[in-house]
Amino acid sequence: MSDTADEQAKTTGEGDDQSAAGSDNDSAAATPDDDRRLFPRVTAYRFRRGSMRPGQQKNWEKYWSTYGRNVTDELVDRQEWFGRDAPLIVEIGSGTGTSTAAMAEVEPDKDVIAVEVYQPGLAQLLGLVVRGELENVRMIRGDGVDVLTNMIAPASLAGVRVFFPDPWPKARHHKRRLLQLGTFELIASRLAPGGVLHVATDHVDYGEWIDEVGNSAPSLSRIAESEIPDAIPFTTERPVTKFEGKGLDEDRVIREFFWRRRIDAESADPGR
Repeated sequence: MSDTADEQAKTTGEGDDQSAAGSDNDSAAATPDDDRRLFPRVTAYRFRRGSMRPGQQKNWEKYWSTYGRNVTDELVDRQEWFGRDAPLIVEIGSGTGTSTAAMAEVEPDKDVIAVEVYQPGLAQLLGLVVRGELENVRMIRGDGVDVLTNMIAPASLAGVRVFFPDPWPKARHHKRRLLQLGTFELIASRLAPGGVLHVATDHVDYGEWIDEVGNSAPSLSRIAESEIPDAIPFTTERPVTKFEGKGLDEDRVIREFFWRRRIDAESADPGR
């Protein structure tokens, strides 16, 4: 997942923290400083070890420098990276990229940046991008809050997507949940006025948390169901991933949330 076990990049069991160390491929490609940046000690995700398959490794070596980059402190120049200035959507926790690629394919007029820490997941998305000739998708490897804070300009996004973030179900771990009030406000600061945040979860407790905390964010206003999808400036139709299908088979209820940045929201930048 974002919350998933098989389909997505992060694990979701209730075990203790898993190692933030990467695979052998990671250690060969990153310096110790890179590792600390990519895998901070206390995170909103639990990192799962994994290595790329030979085909993924070949694609990574050939195409990553074109379509992807590691998190840095340099703002993304969308004109330079995409070759145009189209409406931009950031997806936090793209997992293996099934939804990312499918949604980008039906909206070639929108640009998408997928943010993920799990290298094999990004490699899988990279393969989908190359095979599908999806020139409107780019990828950043790193923590979503770090990327939003340091690489995304304020008031520059048409939308942000957060699908199935890790619920961190134990009460003592709730502080590690991605969607805290500060994160909602950071996301709001990166949205252009009227830009939309789209969140999905199938975890009951986290859904209640998201509902309460998101509605309390002063820079966001909830979009009523009666306004959906007309009020959303991008597609809201997600393919049913392997993980999501398992949840539906188990009668888990998927909740979707939409907020827009208030037109009169403060222009202060909580990320810097």
